[in-house]
Amino acid sequence: MGAVPALRDRRHLAAFVIGCVAVTAGVLLHLPMYWMGRFDGFRLADMPMDAGMLWGMAAILGGSVLAAWGLLPAGHLRGPRVDVAPPEDAPLGRAHWRLMGVLTAALVIDVMKPASLGFVLPGLRREYELDALTVAWLPFAALCGTVLGSIAWGVLADVFGRRASILLSSVFFVGTSICGAMPSLAWNIGMCFLMGAAAGGMLPVTYALLAETMPSRQRGWVLVLVGGLGASGGYLVASLAAAWIEPVFSWRALWFLNLPTGLLLIALSVFIPESPRFLLRIGRREEARATLARFGSVLREEGEARRPAADLPGVALPLTGALSVGGLASGLIQFGVLLWLPAHLVSQGHSLGWASTLLAASAFLTVPTVLLAAWLYGHWTSKGALLGALALAAAGLAGLLMVERSGAGAPAWLASTTLLVIGSNALLAMLLPYAAESYPAATRARAVGWIAACSKLGGPLAQGLTLLGLVPALGAAAVVTAGTTVVALGLIGRFGVETRQRELH
Repeated sequence: MGAVPALRDRRHLAAFVIGCVAVTAGVLLHLPMYWMGRFDGFRLADMPMDAGMLWGMAAILGGSVLAAWGLLPAGHLRGPRVDVAPPEDAPLGRAHWRLMGVLTAALVIDVMKPASLGFVLPGLRREYELDALTVAWLPFAALCGTVLGSIAWGVLADVFGRRASILLSSVFFVGTSICGAMPSLAWNIGMCFLMGAAAGGMLPVTYALLAETMPSRQRGWVLVLVGGLGASGGYLVASLAAAWIEPVFSWRALWFLNLPTGLLLIALSVFIPESPRFLLRIGRREEARATLARFGSVLREEGEARRPAADLPGVALPLTGALSVGGLASGLIQFGVLLWLPAHLVSQGHSLGWASTLLAASAFLTVPTVLLAAWLYGHWTSKGALLGALALAAAGLAGLLMVERSGAGAPAWLASTTLLVIGSNALLAMLLPYAAESYPAATRARAVGWIAACSKLGGPLAQGLTLLGLVPALGAAAVVTAGTTVVALGLIGRFGVETRQRELH
């Protein structure tokens, strides 16, 4: 690499380490304020912010900027002159399994942030004495943050690199943990937005990195499995943390978990390599060769590999539009129909306990669904598996509409809800891996980030309707969502291509 680049790397490493220390110190300066409320159930509502908290915010801001500068790539984008070719039939080696494990852990940590929101809201509402309409601003801000964060981190991953973006997201996880000490509702809402923005980009970056390091024959099922297990694990960890920690240290402690989990992600980064394709793009050839050797890959001249779908003339825009509609359909199901379903069932005379049991019974199938989706996607056909998930979701929505209109009993509700949950979970597990396999390395992360943002757009839309007092009837929501799902089914069927075992450009 040469003496000058190496010296530059040491300076940037020092800047990153100092930045992380400053951010951590800034968070620790908020803990006295939090601990001061231990004799009153950790109630901090409307208390004045002390000098330590203000200095802490300054340290977090300065440390984040310094860490970001330290993560700037030691090179300049020069265009993809060479390509990386993982052996098509290569087995998964130790490096592959270790990366899969670390990135699954990263996704668990990432997903538990927004998943904790549902467990935070009841305690926050009691402390600030809020009505249902006002408290909805918190999830609205967080979900808006995830939408913008998915787009922003996707762009950063194509400029900073995959590994660097994961590290920077982890630094922001640490910094936004101070949401647990914020005394005013406005500060809570603002910090919730920033936390959502930090969490919004981990999925697209993870999928981009996995797609660029896994052998072609193994890539599809690995992407689906890691993403699915990360999502399921995140919700599980969030619920366990709420059950064990919240009763003792209040809802605020769930936000402070960002401190240790963010630092854990930074520590685990020693096992996360930078994408060889990105290293080659910025001219760091020797570093790329060392990474490739660990993953059994080789270098070859550009043009020998089959080009990805979105790199073919006239395909990128229609494919992006099709996947965007698919993401929107997924978000409308997850954050709209399934979110409003319990309240609708209660309004129809069913008990809240029965409605919760109905969704819990359906959600029990999440892990088996992910495993089946990973097998179908990787061993059957990626496009066919994705279309099958959309078809199942559409059938579930049609079933809900028929059951709602006919006034059928519990078995019919269970059948249609189960069909919808299975289809939507399979769609959620496969959509982003499919996008990651469809775009060239230079734009892969930002493309996947855009699709991820579309899949989360249903959250702000649903919460926005709640804030406006315009929550639609279940039948109307099912019709609109089913229409969007059918359109996505048609567009992906028309413009989507088979990506299974396709070599990435």
